[in-house]
Amino acid sequence: MNGDDLAGRPPAPPGPLEPWPDTVRWQPISRDLIWVELIRLGVLFAVALVALGLGWALSGHWLLGAALGVAVLLTAWRAVTIVRAVHAWGYAERENDLLVRHGLLVRRLSIVPYSRMQFVDVTAGPLERAFHLATVQLHTAAAASDARVPGLRPAEASRLRDRLTALGEDRAEGL
Repeated sequence: MNGDDLAGRPPAPPGPLEPWPDTVRWQPISRDLIWVELIRLGVLFAVALVALGLGWALSGHWLLGAALGVAVLLTAWRAVTIVRAVHAWGYAERENDLLVRHGLLVRRLSIVPYSRMQFVDVTAGPLERAFHLATVQLHTAAAASDARVPGLRPAEASRLRDRLTALGEDRAEGL
């Protein structure tokens, strides 16, 4: 294959996940979500560690020791993927819809038309509140199309909720 083959061809059409980064101005989520997710992982790991450690200490069976080693490795791997996964989240407000992207191995791009939104929730559990974070959850008629944007500061979550609600009402009136 020579350089002339590529030079005369038009650019490839965008794939199904475009506009992934280039044609949309993506808003990132707060990096503090990394700490929230790491703390959740740490609590889960501590429970597994205690259960497996006690089982191994009481029974002495090598299989429980091996399970303990596997749990340590999986926890370390998940900690690394949490950091990368939080960096993959983003959202973009367009004229007629909201885009939400996330995923590492399997990328997901959700496009939610404002006219299809039924209601918008803002939630914050104890850990999120401790880190001053909230999650915006969009609900549509189709359960599979619900999208969420985690890791937002409360002021941004409220602004996004109010804007999406107003846009949803405006677009629904036109139907």
